[in-house]
Amino acid sequence: MTTYPNAERPSIQGPAEWFTGTVWIDMVLPPSGPTKLKAARVSFQPGARTAWHTHPNGQALHVLSGLGIVQLHGHPPQIIRPGDSVWIEPGELHWHGAAPANTMVHLALQEPDAAGVDAVWLEHVTDEEYNAR
Repeated sequence: MTTYPNAERPSIQGPAEWFTGTVWIDMVLPPSGPTKLKAARVSFQPGARTAWHTHPNGQALHVLSGLGIVQLHGHPPQIIRPGDSVWIEPGELHWHGAAPANTMVHLALQEPDAAGVDAVWLEHVTDEEYNAR
């Protein structure tokens, strides 16, 4: 058994290349041992969101608090609330983030591919795309 003390895992601000707005990432479970699973708690300020991206092995999201939005490319955005879980298939182009007037915190779980890639980041979600709900 391995314990990962909170004090040894500082919060990091989400990089501007991957996010619009203020986002904080807290690693919950780093890849370790035979599993490659990564788990992070991601906190979005109102209006903050990811860029469009894909995951080679898919991604699970579980909303902990707030009000969020998730959108699969070519489909309408969906509102996500505490307790909601979302599975994004490998290679599906999508984004997720907080609603305009609410924060949102979710767990994000994914595994990297054989090359160590767990996300392929693309262009930012425009304000027009974000507000198209």
